[in-house]
Amino acid sequence: MNLTIENLSVALQKEEILHGINLEIQTGEFVSLLGPSGCGKSTLLKSVAGLLEIGGGDVRLDGESIVQLAPEKRGTIIVFQDLRLFPHMTVEKNIAFAMELKRVPKAVQRETVKRLLAEVQLTGYEKRKIREMSGGQLQRVALARALAAEPKILLLDEPFSGLDEKLRLEMETLVKKLHQEKQLTTILVTHDKHEALRMSDRVALMSQGRIVQYDTPEMLFRHPVSREAAEYFGKANYIRGTAADGWFRCSLGSWKTDRQKGIYDAMLRPSDIILQAETVAGCSRGVIEE
Repeated sequence: MNLTIENLSVALQKEEILHGINLEIQTGEFVSLLGPSGCGKSTLLKSVAGLLEIGGGDVRLDGESIVQLAPEKRGTIIVFQDLRLFPHMTVEKNIAFAMELKRVPKAVQRETVKRLLAEVQLTGYEKRKIREMSGGQLQRVALARALAAEPKILLLDEPFSGLDEKLRLEMETLVKKLHQEKQLTTILVTHDKHEALRMSDRVALMSQGRIVQYDTPEMLFRHPVSREAAEYFGKANYIRGTAADGWFRCSLGSWKTDRQKGIYDAMLRPSDIILQAETVAGCSRGVIEE
């Protein structure tokens, strides 16, 4: 499903949290909302899910507005950081919960649970109690429960943040595998830039309730629109110069550019710099200082 967010504003306790958000997500895309704590990532996700009242703007699925629909009618499902599984139920009953509400036949429920447990690599865990499971296993159960609801869009609100690095990587791999197999439009909220760059088709970098840049991981890293965007992805060096007549000129030399006439900062990542013992074409001479 195509998701369109248009000029979306949200206020909580009279404080505006989101300021005119515009975002277009294509069917089957994996998009991450990335940014520091408090920038509005989770607020945006909850607004799409219908868990928060919006102050203005629109949210559309395949061109149809869903802002007046109740959360359960939107075709979205959200997996929270704390998972919100039912501790008194078995794994099977947790996963089948949405199907039970829809009065899906028991035989279909059992088959679906069995298939989903196989997909999340928990075959045979149907009768296991939630309180008997590890953190990584609980993540898999929560994911299976979300998929059992057959969502049009899967929303993930930092579900891996409580896991150690090994388990995080395992869950990333599993989620990406399922996403590719099902071609399910997915939005992930994360403050981990490495996670966002690894998993996403596109990343929306957010700051103070606004989208700073929305692009592919490669473009975000190599062609940030501002220093704020550049520095979120690591250290960089900046060299001021002038663009004119299709060329950018600075103290390091000159190279072709498609920028309009004006003054710009050229960004160089540490990985862009290669040391040479001898001067060759295109090199600039410098001194290494401690």
